[in-house]
Amino acid sequence: MNNCCWLDIAVQTPAHSGVGGLLSYRSPVAVVPGQLVRVPLGKREVMGVVWRVHAQAPEGIATSALKDIGAVLDGIAPLDEHWLKLVQFSAQYYQRSLGEVALSALPPQLRDLDPIQLARRLKKLPAATGPVHAATGPALSAQQSAVLQHIDQQAGPFLLFGNTGSGKTEVYLQAVQRLLQADPQAQALLMVPEINLTPQLEARVQERFGSEAVVSMHSGLTGPQRLKSWLAAHAGAARIVLGTRMAVFASMPQLKLIVVDEEHDASYKQQEGARYSARDLAVYRGRLLGAKVVLGSATPSLESWYQSRPADDAAGDPGGRYVRLHMPERVGAAALPQVRRVDMNHQARRAVLSAPLLQTLQDRVAKGEQSMLLLNRRGYAPVLHCADCGWKSECKHCSAFRVFHKIDRTLRCHHCGFTDRVPRACPACGNADIALMGRGTEQLEEHLGELLADVRRPDGGPVRIARIDADTTKLKGALESQLAQVHSGEVDILVGTQMIAKGHDFRRITLVAAINPDSALFSSDFRAPERLFALLMQAAGRAGRDADQGSRSEMLVQTFHPTHPLFEALKRHDYPAFAASELTDRTAAGLPPISHQALLRADARSQEVAQGFLSAARAALEAMLAAMPGGPELLEQVSLYPAVPLSMQRVADVERAQMLLESPSRSDLHKVLAQLHAVLHHLRGQPEHKGVIRWLVDVDPQAI
Repeated sequence: MNNCCWLDIAVQTPAHSGVGGLLSYRSPVAVVPGQLVRVPLGKREVMGVVWRVHAQAPEGIATSALKDIGAVLDGIAPLDEHWLKLVQFSAQYYQRSLGEVALSALPPQLRDLDPIQLARRLKKLPAATGPVHAATGPALSAQQSAVLQHIDQQAGPFLLFGNTGSGKTEVYLQAVQRLLQADPQAQALLMVPEINLTPQLEARVQERFGSEAVVSMHSGLTGPQRLKSWLAAHAGAARIVLGTRMAVFASMPQLKLIVVDEEHDASYKQQEGARYSARDLAVYRGRLLGAKVVLGSATPSLESWYQSRPADDAAGDPGGRYVRLHMPERVGAAALPQVRRVDMNHQARRAVLSAPLLQTLQDRVAKGEQSMLLLNRRGYAPVLHCADCGWKSECKHCSAFRVFHKIDRTLRCHHCGFTDRVPRACPACGNADIALMGRGTEQLEEHLGELLADVRRPDGGPVRIARIDADTTKLKGALESQLAQVHSGEVDILVGTQMIAKGHDFRRITLVAAINPDSALFSSDFRAPERLFALLMQAAGRAGRDADQGSRSEMLVQTFHPTHPLFEALKRHDYPAFAASELTDRTAAGLPPISHQALLRADARSQEVAQGFLSAARAALEAMLAAMPGGPELLEQVSLYPAVPLSMQRVADVERAQMLLESPSRSDLHKVLAQLHAVLHHLRGQPEHKGVIRWLVDVDPQAI
């Protein structure tokens, strides 16, 4: 084979498998980096991405031992250099194997196609459209125009801090429109945190730019739909990609603008496999391409807020890397809702709905206005318990309680899915009087119906109550149908979890109520107050979005701690004050974004084995660092904490433990992490750690 070339190819192998990095193959035909190929791996043939091409055989490997590639998918243009760099950075930063990140970034169906099957799919692909002609949008406000001018004139990245209803979406669409007018070949990526927010934005984007120019990418699509969208974006036929976190890896050779809407949302952090942050990768990708990046939110993450801080010469602080843009006013001069705190200490004992909230709900229904009640716990009751013997509806597979669902009379674990019929009597002592503990959205919906049974709408009809949560939206199209009922005015009171608090443009809602937000105030999770404030601010933003409703829109917060600083800031809609207070506390405690963290997690059949593996890894890593040049200095900068169980210690009969690594220096933390995989693979082969099922590294974790 005189015309042979030797290839380094990325194939899908998990980081804990021991087969990491790139694999070597021969090719009898010329290929280039980024080419998709099919290669033999064990007894299978799998998809691979050519990473490097060598004219000479690799040293130390007998060329006869190298296998030939199976086929080249030459119907698809090679993935470009920027995409390869994005994947390589992601694998390195988030401590995963290169092949795992590269192949999981491609559509699942693409990974299974051979060249003949692919050729058939490519014939069905629409041809690239010409210039995109956008429909005329609404007139811009002065603050929207000012923000767009900054985006035009500065490099960014930008943090667009705009109150709910201030018109951030129109800024995104105008930025895309200006881009496509200036460069007919350019592409834009619009990211949203969750699938259920995609349809309404998709409709708005298609209405503006035409359906031919827009494709969607999210896990709710079928395999063929995902493949079609990916191929259209890769070929440049799709000018606008609208998607969830997975879309950050979409192959878009002419990408010039990235928008990350609701950038604070935890959904942008992947929680399985490669635990990447799509928001952070969007910023990196923009820098790599020289593309504009806009992060938008009414309640920015403290990381982004800190990165957009202004310079402070007196303190010697050069400021953050982001440009902060502010839009404080709602479109059409609609006022933000008035926030009222209801002190539940002064209400009837065990009252679910306070007297002021009930009265306000009755008034809104009588006027034909809509209300929204937020309770971030689904099901009928979180726990069943027996007062005689103390039995509770624990899940036998998880460190959690099974939730009572009244509609189908089941006890259901929301972690592993284990479901059982509700017992007629206590399984432990036989007591027939099993009581409910706590309340979920299902019970709140029923309770509201009872309390408001005599209240009438302006047309004389009874109150119409709807519930939107993970249980009512399981079926395909259910969420869209329920949202349509809310938008059309068929619903008077909407009850739901955080699903209803984010992103939806409810034009008729004038009252929002938070039923039980106190649990996050004193959580051991240092991020809990940030998440609660964002949720409540976002929920409040669903009220009074029309100018003629703004003056009478309000939010009621039922709390046993009405003077808590978080509620004081919420009353004033003062995110900067809340952020300043939180950052002061985080700085004093040395917590992110002031410091940087990573979690090493181990799963095993027993907690003892899981913690033993982590403790051994900590000891081996400390010994390795102590013996290497510069290692002792690294140990002074990076704290390795003892192994502890996760807060949710057992899920589906698997015990979980974690070890925290923390440092004020991101680079020092990653130098330590770079040594970790060799330690873990060595330990995994030792007999005393055979019980370890898997391990993973979570960089920049969202929960500890």
